[in-house]
Amino acid sequence: MRRTMMLAVATLVLGMVWAPGVWAQVETSVTAAGEGPFPQGASYLGVPLSSLTIGSGLSVGGTWALGQFQTTLVGGTVAGPREITVEGLARSSVPSGPNTAVFSGTCTVDPGDGTPPVSGVPFTAALGANPDGTGSLALTLGVTSLPAAAVNEGYVTIRPLEE
Repeated sequence: MRRTMMLAVATLVLGMVWAPGVWAQVETSVTAAGEGPFPQGASYLGVPLSSLTIGSGLSVGGTWALGQFQTTLVGGTVAGPREITVEGLARSSVPSGPNTAVFSGTCTVDPGDGTPPVSGVPFTAALGANPDGTGSLALTLGVTSLPAAAVNEGYVTIRPLEE
């Protein structure tokens, strides 16, 4: 009986100390639908990249994330134009400043050259939103970090969800 009471008190105290930090995390909505250019010299899988399209809808809060991330990397080689499709599920995030979301997960990369898609590729995305709805996307796929692309067509929104 005494052990049970001590366990109950310890659980209550732990809950009072730990819970405010958990409840203080702000859930943030992250949406993007647009396109924009990469800076000169960007490349992935040996393909020089010129632009990207993005379509994402997810929520982040503290260290968690949940939602879809999709981008198409547009470029070309001497063999012709190429679209590399990246489709992923966001699972974690890091706390970031206003109008910014940094999230990660795993994705499937379709190289767009007829070879099979590769699944389980880790990704990290840093998405920024400007007041006019434009933004930027910096993306790391596996060990390859791409330079930030401007998202200047369409929109990017990052805002706290209302309770």
